Amino acid sequence: MADYSPIHSGQSTTRTTSAAVTGGQLLIVSGDDTVAPSAAASGAWLGVAAFDAASGAKVTVELGGVQELTASGAIAAGAQVVAAAAGKVATIGAGTFDQAVGVALNTAADGEAVRVRMER
Repeated sequence: MADYSPIHSGQSTTRTTSAAVTGGQLLIVSGDDTVAPSAAASGAWLGVAAFDAASGAKVTVELGGVQELTASGAIAAGAQVVAAAAGKVATIGAGTFDQAVGVALNTAADGEAVRVRMER
């Protein structure tokens, strides 16, 4: 995916990666000031990678605003979403409401782009 630009920017920060990341992936806090692509629903999500970065490199993380992510499974417009494998997002499941990333602004099928109003 290379470089990534948010739909509506919030803020951004720079962190070191603990794994390779691709621009547009949802990132979680993976350790002391480090980030990695999400692997499952997690309250530790931080934001979206602004560009590709190798493990151990610095990456800009887009925080808040409206971000375009990749759907893991079908997502309906208006659905709350959570972090999913490979830095994607999925429709929220039972018991994961405290891990919500945001609200989907459009309908998307698996692997398609979904715009998300980030909740932080």
